[in-house]
Amino acid sequence: MLGTLLQATALAKLGGALGASIVAIAAAFGISKLAQSTMEASARQPEIAGGLRTTAIIIGALIEGVCLFAVIVCMLDVLR
Repeated sequence: MLGTLLQATALAKLGGALGASIVAIAAAFGISKLAQSTMEASARQPEIAGGLRTTAIIIGALIEGVCLFAVIVCMLDVLR
């Protein structure tokens, strides 16, 4: 009984750590796609590059915010 409980606790910690790493990878992928699209649009229409840059920074910050909250939730699961 105790062995099963310890095994479940270890799997929960592994799941939290795995979840945090998946969230970080997904956020990095999202930000890279955002940067790619912004650079392509800036190359096509250089006159709107300033507005695109501002929009990309705001969206990148929102992606990072979601990533931060998800990592905190995963780490709370690990530390619990």
